[in-house]
This record gives sequence, C-alpha cells and structure tokens, in this order.
Amino acid sequence: MKMQLPLVYAFEGAPITHRDRLLLLGSCFTANVGQALAERMFGVLHNPTGLLFDPTALSRQLHYLSQNRQITAGDLFLANELWNSWEHHSDFSHIEQTQAVAGINAATAAGHAFLREASYLVLTLGSAFRYVQVENEQPVANNHRAPAATFRKELLEVEEIVASLTAAIEVARQLNPKLKVLFTVSPVRHSRDGLIQNNRSKGRLLEAVHQLCEKLPATYYFPAYEWVIDVLRDHRWYDLDLVHPNYAATQYVFEQFCAACMSSETVVLAETAYKFTLAARHCPRFPQTQAHRNFVVQQQTGLQALLAAHPELVFHGSWEGVER
Repeated sequence: MKMQLPLVYAFEGAPITHRDRLLLLGSCFTANVGQALAERMFGVLHNPTGLLFDPTALSRQLHYLSQNRQITAGDLFLANELWNSWEHHSDFSHIEQTQAVAGINAATAAGHAFLREASYLVLTLGSAFRYVQVENEQPVANNHRAPAATFRKELLEVEEIVASLTAAIEVARQLNPKLKVLFTVSPVRHSRDGLIQNNRSKGRLLEAVHQLCEKLPATYYFPAYEWVIDVLRDHRWYDLDLVHPNYAATQYVFEQFCAACMSSETVVLAETAYKFTLAARHCPRFPQTQAHRNFVVQQQTGLQALLAAHPELVFHGSWEGVER
C-alpha cells in the first residue's frame, strides 16, 4: 500500500560541497535551511538584511547587496518610537536612529562581501502579493505593523516576477560572474490572504521560477514546496498554526536537499560536523565536574582535528580554544 506520493527529482547542477559558499535570501523557510547548513559547517550566510517574501522586494535587496548600497538617516522613518526602514526587517529597527543606520549598513556590507565570493545564491520566494504605499506609490519589503490603510495590496503578474528577478540576477552576476542560482518556493501558506488567494500566489511563483530556470544559465529549482505540499501533505507535519511546517517537516526537506544536491561524501562530512556543533551547544547541569571537563577537552580536540583535516569547514559556533 502506498502511503505517500513519490517525488522524482534530479538536481541538474554540480553537487554542492563544503568548498562552496552559499548566500540564502528570502522567506523564513530560507532561514531554516540556512541554519541547518550552518550547523553542518557549510560556509553560509542567510538573510543578512532580514526576511523577504515578495519577489520584487527580494530583487531590490539583491540590487542593494550587489552595489553595497549604504543608507542614510533620511532613508528611515519613525513609528512606534522606533526608527525603521521600509526595505529591511524589523530586526534592524532601533530606538536610536544612528544605531539603525549602522546596523543596516554593516549587514549590507557583509552581504556584499559574501555575494562577491558566493558559489550559490539560494532564493526562496514566499508570496506573489506585495504591498505598495498609497501616499507615494512605493513598494515596501516590510510593513512594520503600519495601519492597513497605508498600503495597497497587489498580486504580481508572472511577467513582473520574471523581469524583476532576471534584472537582479544579472546585476549580481556582474559582481560575481560564476554565481549559480538555486530557486525554491516556500511551502508556508500565507493563510491571511485566504487559501484560494494563497494558491493563486504560489502558482504564479512556481510558474515564474520555472520560466527563470529555462531562461537563465546555471539556474536551478529545488522542489521544497512539492515535498511538503504533495508528499507530506498531512497536517501532522505542520506547527500549531497549521501554516508553518514543523521541525520534522523542515528536517525531512533538508534531508532531501542533502541527498539530491550533495555527494554522499559531503553528506557524511556534514553529519560529522553537526555532532560537534551539538556538543558545543551542550549545557551541562554540573559544569564543574571532572566528567564534563573531560568531555569538553575530548570534543575540542576532535573538532580541532576535523577543522585541520578539512579547512573548507566553517565552525559557526563558539567554543573557547577553538578557532573558527
């Protein structure tokens, strides 16, 4: 008896290894994958300037990173006692204007430097709806909980999505001609739009992504959306909100990503690295015991040996006496 529909997928690019550097931009699903890669010591930077959902916001941010666009105080607005940017996540909002500017500019500079050397750009599209300020007709990447009447909601056409992302990728490849692009569509349902409208949105994203892969060289698609929506399907794979895939679902999709897009040797090395990441996070109940001190020495020695044998690994954790 079949319990799941099979999904046949073959990655058309060269297998991803720890020597590759991966820049991930987009929705919260990108953050989950980026965190999992970092835990396995890949050279990765995800969402340096915050989560992005609509393709045109992502396109603008890719332009900014490619050009290392630095903002000024005039680019911010004051709301709810915080200085915010319409183009950046609320993580960068701050009560001090200078702090908000400095945080955004530092993140942009870091993203620019990473993009220059990246092997892969992983773009996860979340929604084909975007929000435009009524007063000045400017689209925003984040509404910062401003009143709904401030914005006009638009459903992007497939042609608009393709055009904006094509231009952004071309600019990024002027900075880094060897850049490969891997698209995904987030399986997170935007239930506030309504399920019917969410499906219209996802359909446009999927069609746009496939057109981009057919149009642009070294551009690929990974079916994270289909693995959750069509293979897992059941609500037991979702969080309590029945919208976000739960830990088990994201781990399942990540395992499919590793199996499809990496060599078996890379997968084995990644899981070895992951064990040391978990060990570094361990919070002992009695850290003063000799047993724990022995454990720390053993793990630190093993990690140093692993990093020496595989200099391509990037240890994103923190452990006294261990160099990243």
